[in-house]
Amino acid sequence: MQRWHTLAAYYNQRYGSRVQKIPLDAGASCPNRDGTLSFSGCMFCNANGSGSGRAKQGDSLLQQWNYWRSIYLRDDPNTRFIAYLQSFSNTYGPSERLQQLLQTVRQLPGCFGIAVGTRPDCLDDEKLDLLAALDCDLWLELGLQTAHDQTLAHINRGHSAASAENAVRMAAARGIAVCAHLMAGLPGEDEGHFLQSLEWALSLPISGLKLHNVYVPKGTELARQYTAGQYHPLWRDEYVDLLCAALPRIPSHIVIHRLQSDPAPGELLAPAWATDKRGLLGDLRRALGARALWQGKFCDSPEVCPAVFLSAGGVSVDF
Repeated sequence: MQRWHTLAAYYNQRYGSRVQKIPLDAGASCPNRDGTLSFSGCMFCNANGSGSGRAKQGDSLLQQWNYWRSIYLRDDPNTRFIAYLQSFSNTYGPSERLQQLLQTVRQLPGCFGIAVGTRPDCLDDEKLDLLAALDCDLWLELGLQTAHDQTLAHINRGHSAASAENAVRMAAARGIAVCAHLMAGLPGEDEGHFLQSLEWALSLPISGLKLHNVYVPKGTELARQYTAGQYHPLWRDEYVDLLCAALPRIPSHIVIHRLQSDPAPGELLAPAWATDKRGLLGDLRRALGARALWQGKFCDSPEVCPAVFLSAGGVSVDF
């Protein structure tokens, strides 16, 4: 029994077909990497900006797109595809760059929609107007991470919670669907901090959520602190318990795009369980079932698990 509103269920309800996200590295930069704010980036960010790094390898967007698309079409020739601009901050830089990037992506063969990953401080009216004008399925993926300014400063994030809140409201006012990213297990935070961040995010006009467990990538400031014994990531059962506390608080209409971080091959230092995505989700399903919990139980769906959760007709994979 599915106990949360998956992206696959959302797309099956909306379009009646399987939808696949394809990760693209558009060679974007970040103000937290190029010296505008910092050269070191966020404490947890790897050298590829949580992406594939394929732009540095010389692969064009079309090459990246065709590679993944050909693989997925073998499984289901009726699959629809969304381009996920994932690496670094894709709205950073001049508006003209963003406009050209969106035009290029929109023209990829069989591109059905676009998901744009970025930071809250890399958006303005002109860029949001460009996004709102797209004639396709669109998600704006915003890394909010936490509601706590003290934590944002500690992890070298480079923006405030107020900046994140403003970006969400500006996007939603234009009809743009916002998927907010939150991180569990940030240095100095406990379950209470995370649930406060969740309530804060849910007070904003968001349409989707990605919940990430913090893992330690090699070569990061977080790795240095972990090696020095100054940080320890969540244990597997701690994260399952945290998700069991979080999901019932999330209204059932909010689409859950992700519930676990997905380390790139070779980058993980700790915890080892972060590579076992299927196992973690299995643990979560069993824990929710044993506790008679589901998304929305503590708010809009107290009596029964919503039927929409069971409607996934295909797998909408995120990266």
